Amino acid sequence: MNSEKVLMKGNDAIAEAAIRAGCGAYFGYPITPQNELIAYMAKRMLEKGRIFIQAESETAAINMVYGASCAGARAMTSSSSPGISLKQEGISYAAGADIPMVIANVVRGGPGLGSIAPAQSDYFQSTRGGGHGDYSCIVLAPNSVQECADLCYLAFDLADRYRMPVILLADGMIGQMMEGVILPPERSLSELPSRDWTAGNMAGRPPRHISSINLVPAELEAKTRARYERYDIVKKNEVRFEYVGPVEEGGAADITLAAYGTSARVALGAKRLAEKEGIRVGLFRPITLWPFPYGPLAELSGSGKPLLTVEMSLGQFVEDVKLAVLESVYAQGKAAPVHLLGHSGGVIPTEEEVFAEIKKILGRKS
Repeated sequence: MNSEKVLMKGNDAIAEAAIRAGCGAYFGYPITPQNELIAYMAKRMLEKGRIFIQAESETAAINMVYGASCAGARAMTSSSSPGISLKQEGISYAAGADIPMVIANVVRGGPGLGSIAPAQSDYFQSTRGGGHGDYSCIVLAPNSVQECADLCYLAFDLADRYRMPVILLADGMIGQMMEGVILPPERSLSELPSRDWTAGNMAGRPPRHISSINLVPAELEAKTRARYERYDIVKKNEVRFEYVGPVEEGGAADITLAAYGTSARVALGAKRLAEKEGIRVGLFRPITLWPFPYGPLAELSGSGKPLLTVEMSLGQFVEDVKLAVLESVYAQGKAAPVHLLGHSGGVIPTEEEVFAEIKKILGRKS
């Protein structure tokens, strides 16, 4: 693996990592703030002799990804919030047909056309399926340019391993910022996992038909239940999170911050401000938003000390934090109070604002 750091934007790091992971086909449509990603792919995919198409719409792009994956390619699309909304039908079809694919969403403010500023208000859409029917997508949330590369690289492996869509959920700040990154090693297309389920009558493969339609209710339910058994395996094996404890070791934090993406970076700065005044602060950062790390957060909340959720939406991520606390109540009988500091429309919380909220919750004087 090349250990040399290069300076890249988050959007570019996602694109380069996808190429190195063996992405053989990319289909997209321009939208801010992820345009650098599609521009990067337009150049590099053609240099590699791979497939790049700027589709006529987001709807066309996601269906091209579906088709390319069925034909055997590791396939990807990217967009930002309104564009991802247009892709939801195709993502649901992919989930219903057990088609692996990677979808990068560089989130902007909403609803509607909203703003082009960073936001996290697509949390429900990503973690609750987003389209119609019973299904889930694995959701990975980077908080740095390095994680943009690492998690995109991982996303292709997870998509193939579990035959399901994987969403890389990066807010606009993460997509646009520049940092040093060590890129993952490049894979040749010949060394990628075999796909013995792909569509048939091509390259000597036997005839196969891939579809999400099943008009017999009992058969559709059986197929969906089998898929949910696979989801249980994902929940067992693929939960990822980071916990940064108080700077002074030993004992519980006075308060735990829960945040992801850009909000987690802000929360880390607030944690440092608080610790200068002797306040013990923990930071819990989910890396997989689905499956959500309920168990680890439930264990932390068992102390009964307050939790402050910091998010760039008006109360979506906090719902999963509350579910984790409820799990702690069932297991340990202790309820930790959950507070929310949320912004919307592209407003980013500040370290000082989070620090002030920490002091308010703990009853400390400003």
